[in-house]
Amino acid sequence: MTAASKTIIIQGHIIDSLSLSKVFDEVIGRGGDYFLEEIDIGKTKTDLSRARIKILGPDEKTLSSILNRLHQLGAEVLEEASVTLMRATSDGIFPEDFYVTSNYDTEVRCDDKWIKAQNTCMDCGIRVDTTLKTAECIKMNDVKKGEQYVVGMKGVRINYTEKPGKRKRFAFMDSGVSSEKPKRAMIMETARFMERIKSTQCGRIVAVCGPAVVHTGARDWLAGLISNGYIDLVIAGNGLAVHDIEASLFGTSLGVSLKDGVNTHEGHRNHMHAINRIRSSGGIRQAVQKGILTDGIMHACIQKNCGFILAGSIRDDGPLPEVITDTLQAQKRMKEKLKNARLVIMLSTMLHSISVGNMLPQSVRTLCVDISPSVVTKLADRGSHQAYGIVMDVEAFLHELCEFLPHPTKNEQVLSSPADKPPCGC
Repeated sequence: MTAASKTIIIQGHIIDSLSLSKVFDEVIGRGGDYFLEEIDIGKTKTDLSRARIKILGPDEKTLSSILNRLHQLGAEVLEEASVTLMRATSDGIFPEDFYVTSNYDTEVRCDDKWIKAQNTCMDCGIRVDTTLKTAECIKMNDVKKGEQYVVGMKGVRINYTEKPGKRKRFAFMDSGVSSEKPKRAMIMETARFMERIKSTQCGRIVAVCGPAVVHTGARDWLAGLISNGYIDLVIAGNGLAVHDIEASLFGTSLGVSLKDGVNTHEGHRNHMHAINRIRSSGGIRQAVQKGILTDGIMHACIQKNCGFILAGSIRDDGPLPEVITDTLQAQKRMKEKLKNARLVIMLSTMLHSISVGNMLPQSVRTLCVDISPSVVTKLADRGSHQAYGIVMDVEAFLHELCEFLPHPTKNEQVLSSPADKPPCGC
């Protein structure tokens, strides 16, 4: 005989997205049962559907396990109870059983009001200020003693309400990762979306880059996008900047000539000489001002006043003066600068793509370009379900992308950067 039961509500595009069938599968697969009490199916593509389902479990523990999984699928337990809050007892440590966020919009119920959690980000806790009636997603390292955090699932709901029609710009990418997709059509749609962002100034375009951008000869295309105002922020590691600067000073990347594609004599020393020259100049900006660095990605960032964040790693040579060697500080800086992001383009960098993807809300368009299909797959597997993929060489991608975008000459006024403007709903 059934010992425990709860009623849930799931709403949104639950038929088209197969969310309803996933709920049924999870319940049965985890040893429970269900009774569909009520269902209202939308009649048009824009209408939301809603189902009321009684979930049955053989015991409280099994039922709790089922409900925990259904919550991740967007189900809300039918209780008008407020969230449970507990205070952090130490800096950097959440209360026991704290609620762990996803990258979907999340609301918490506090004093009979639903409050949207700000700065949506996966793998955070939710800090609640009961006086100001605010909620915010907070990384573990930013927890302060005495702050109140949500524990358990009660009074928390996840919103899966994006309409399929809103994703039509990237609908052609919805069937998974493949090297056989119509890439030119994908790139053209990406260019149109970038133009829309820049013309309406509703958010920022971010490029997350790996050294392959330089190795493949794509640096001039990316530098052109920056110079023409299409990129507002570059996120990378020490490697991208070093190889870009090496290319500017010596015409090589890791000692390989970018013109001829052959190893140069003693070329393996070039990247170290490049680092040393920038350090002796005081930094990248100073090298540009002194006329030492005259082209490339980092030169374009300085000239256009495009923001950049270089996060260090244990592999770094040097590193360059601008590199943030404290990982937690780099993470905090990235999360802050990504707040107004509208489109993030990830270019041949698995580790930076995954780390940045973890900081993005589901609403941010995310495009991952890599020659390896596994990179895009790993990004999605780690929770960035909004990430679309193009499997191709990054130089070919940037080349074609630039072909689809207007190219003002040096005498024409370039696009203004909306770096300080808040995102809008376009």
